[in-house]
Amino acid sequence: MSNVTIAGPDGRPRCRWCAAAPEFLRYHDEEWGFPVADDARLFEKLSLEAFQSGLSWRTILAKRENFRRAFHGFEIARVARFDAGDVERLLGDSGVVRHRGKIEAVINNARRAEELVREAGSLAAHIWRFEAASIRPEEAQTRSTSPEAVALSKDLKKRGWRFVGPTTVYAFMQAMGLVNDHAEGCVIRPEINAACVAFARPTAPRAA
Repeated sequence: MSNVTIAGPDGRPRCRWCAAAPEFLRYHDEEWGFPVADDARLFEKLSLEAFQSGLSWRTILAKRENFRRAFHGFEIARVARFDAGDVERLLGDSGVVRHRGKIEAVINNARRAEELVREAGSLAAHIWRFEAASIRPEEAQTRSTSPEAVALSKDLKKRGWRFVGPTTVYAFMQAMGLVNDHAEGCVIRPEINAACVAFARPTAPRAA
């Protein structure tokens, strides 16, 4: 247990990775792994994971508020309407990652997300169909993907999404609560378990 946790400022054990940068502690304690059903937040995280490809999460986290401003809070309908002018605007914005392929992928993915919303009622209702099976505490943070992440990656790619490989999707699932990957002994792990028990899984509306 000692090799995967580290004492936090309050002396309680936390996942070792959250000590890598000062801003990681709050992200670890308040966000990472808590279940999310909000479409904008789910789409934001998928988008930021795409931007992170080849970079560090610290880089993306430091720019997150800039991304939110530049992409209008990652409201799916608004991003889906972005055009070539928006691409050039974003390429000129030093507050975000200026990568044409990733920017165009996020816009494409917003349009694909709109299709999923029409089909399933919400992005969340579709995403949560792929919730990962329970991982034993001793297995936490021992993998970079999972069968559920592979399945969701294949599903999204089939629908035309980009930058959604299995590793990217698994990181998304870890962060959005579809799997509890907090280390055994981490003080936040039981909080995540409790939040997941109380969480109302989003479902598609029944046909009239």
